[in-house]
Formats: sequence, C-alpha cells, structure tokens
Amino acid sequence: YFALMVLAFVTVSAAFGDSALRGLTALFIGLALGLIGIDLQTGQARLSFGVPDLLDGIEVTTLAVALFAIGEALKVAASPGDHDEKIEPVRGSVWMSRQDWARSWKPWLRGTALGFPIGAMPAGGAEIGTFLSYSTEKALTKHPEEFGNGAIEGVAGPEAANNASAAGTLVPLLTLGLPTSATAAIMLAAFQQFGLQPGPLLFVTNATLVWSLIASLLVANLMLVILNLPLVGLWVKLLAIPRPWLYAGILVFATLGTIGANPSPFELGMLLAFGLLGYGLRRFHYPIAPVVVGLILGPLAEQQLRRALAISQGDPSVLLHSPVAIVLYLIAATALLLPIVMRMRGRGKLLSAMASDED
Repeated sequence: YFALMVLAFVTVSAAFGDSALRGLTALFIGLALGLIGIDLQTGQARLSFGVPDLLDGIEVTTLAVALFAIGEALKVAASPGDHDEKIEPVRGSVWMSRQDWARSWKPWLRGTALGFPIGAMPAGGAEIGTFLSYSTEKALTKHPEEFGNGAIEGVAGPEAANNASAAGTLVPLLTLGLPTSATAAIMLAAFQQFGLQPGPLLFVTNATLVWSLIASLLVANLMLVILNLPLVGLWVKLLAIPRPWLYAGILVFATLGTIGANPSPFELGMLLAFGLLGYGLRRFHYPIAPVVVGLILGPLAEQQLRRALAISQGDPSVLLHSPVAIVLYLIAATALLLPIVMRMRGRGKLLSAMASDED
C-alpha cells in the first residue's frame, strides 16, 4: 500500500506542471499540510501551534475551494492584460449537417480509442490524448488545407479523446485509489468524506455506488447534448459578463460554501490564507493538484508506512519484500526520471545543433 501511494505521488507530480521539481515541491506542501492535527497512533497534537481548530486537521474542501476558486480569481484579477479575449458570435446553424456527420464519426471512434487508455494510465492526462488525436486526424484527413481554419475532424477527434480521457481517469481512481487529475482528487476527497476508500474492495463493498457512477457518465453525456445544443447561444452570452462581477461571485459563493460546511471565523481565515497560497503557486507556475493530492493521500501513506514498520519491528527492508511493491517502486522511478532524461537529451541535441551552426 505504501508503494502504491508513492506511485500516486510521483505520477501526479510528474503529470502536472512544467517540471517534476515544481510538482514535487507542490506535493510536499500538501504532505506538510496533511501532518497537521492529532496523530492517530499516539494521540499527540502535531503542528497545531496551540490552536484548537487545527486539531482536526485541514479540511480538504476548504483547501480545494481556496486553491482552485479563490487562487484562480486572484490570479486572473491581478493580470488583466493577459486575458484580453475577443468574443466571437455564433454564426449559422449549430446543428450538424449530413456531411458533418459523415466526416465526424470516424474521428470520434479514433479519438475515443486513443483517449480512454491514456486517461486510464496512472501518468496519463487529457492533453496527451487530445494532441495525439489531432495529429492523427491531420495525417489521415482528405482536407489538409482546412486544418487550422476550422476542420471538423480537428474538433471531433480531440474532443472525443478529451471526453474519453476524463472517463478513463475513473479506472485508476476506483481500482487503485490513484487520482490522476484535479477532478479525480476532488472525487477522492468526496469518497473519503463518506467513509469510502477507493480500491479493489470498493467493487465488492459498494458495487451499487460504483456502477451508478459509471452509469451517470452515460446519462451526463446525453444531458450535455440535450442542454448544450439549444442553449449554446446563452452559454456564449455568459462570456460577456464583466470580469469584476465574476470575481465577486466566485468569492461570495466560495465564502458561503465554507461557512455552510464549517461556520467558523478561523475557517474563513484559512480560506483566505490558502487562496493567497494558490495565487502564489500560480504566479510562479507551480501546479495546484499535487497540493490537494498530498493532503488527501499523505495521511494514508503515513499510516501504511508506520503500520509496515511496526509489523517488521522497525526494519525498513520490509518495504521491498513484496514483488508487487518492487514493481511499483520501479514504475514510480521511471515516471520520475524519464522526463528528466528526455529533457536532458533534448537540451543536448539543441546544444549540438547550435555548435554545428556556429562551425
């Protein structure tokens, strides 16, 4: 179990952000926050600094709302010049013609075939499947001149891959308890709020919940079609809402949600502090999701580590006794080192090319 948690930490840190170092830094921030509260084995208070409100630890909902909502609002409000966008009105019919259907169904199938397995990988991500689908459709299209100017294959394939990848993230989440995206991390926190631990036993103990969740994906896609096609004009008009109104609405609803979950002035102060933390992370290009994952999985990893060391009477070699654990460690090491090696090789090729140009 500890090896599985290590794999989750490494893959999440490597999947988000521009570098593994920044991802690991954000992860360790979340792990440090996960240490706050009462130690379940000894009953001692840790990092509470004499504040009674910290004895129960940091609320995942407060941290998630602060980082994703308030931090994003502060980041966008602090850099208004970076978000000058022109709103294009919807022209023509939003309904697909027969020719559109004929050109779309194959990209849909190919995008789904590419997106789902990539989303199901512990180190996957929607971006990989999306770009891979776009490259595939660009290579197979009979209308290459339309790509870059609104080719329907270039929209249908990547969107299908993106949707399939989002559904694929449920595979590692439900079977192994590994959140591979920010949304999956929030879902993991929701499971734990109700005393559910995702993993193989979840299919046995709560099969109804699992299959209801899977069925909800089909219902959600059907409802999206029903709602989006008639209301696409309304969704476009929402983009015309002045940004200060959006900032105010986000802050109000985030504050009301925090008060509803835990009506405490201290919790509101934590919401503001974590919101400023989220702004700082975005300002210096650090990923946000590893912080939430560290807070959620950190206490579980600590519990499994201390349990294993207690069983072995302090012998750390017990962490390598299982072949499954060794394989998980090797996968984690590969996920951590491979991007670094690829980046160094790319840098070496660039330097070689520059040297040859100078010669």
